[in-house]
Amino acid sequence: MDVTSFGIDHDLLQRGIYVSRKDEVGTGVLTTFDVRMKEPNREMVMDTSVMHTIEHLMATFFRNHPTWAEQTIYIGPMGCRTGMYVIFKGDLAPADVWEITKESFAYMASFTGEIPAAKAVMCGNYLDHNLEITKIECKKFLDEVMSQMTEANTVYPVQQG
Repeated sequence: MDVTSFGIDHDLLQRGIYVSRKDEVGTGVLTTFDVRMKEPNREMVMDTSVMHTIEHLMATFFRNHPTWAEQTIYIGPMGCRTGMYVIFKGDLAPADVWEITKESFAYMASFTGEIPAAKAVMCGNYLDHNLEITKIECKKFLDEVMSQMTEANTVYPVQQG
């Protein structure tokens, strides 16, 4: 099947960081990560306002990071609202991004102040944000998932048959 996510066994998929795909571009590689914050079909999905706030905060974190800014290509929500896609330059594995992703979730879980770019002139849906619930979701992911890295949190379960 050509769409990687359609071949994953979502009944077994846990929260974690997975390599969704790797694409050769010129002489380099882009790695798309699946940052899965909710167990599909077993946990309530995140509200769009939370996904939107995570997108703004995570993008701000990575695009302003002294090392990762140059490697960050894209950050955006999954349509199913169970996590985020993050694309970095480089042929990377979950272990390569685990600590920096952990730092991003710590940043989001403790963020105070005005949500970056949450203004009409800067955002197409600037009223659809929820910082307080975003902080709760990010702290939960940080405490329950990012505190440990196991194969179950980094290797996709593939559908059998």
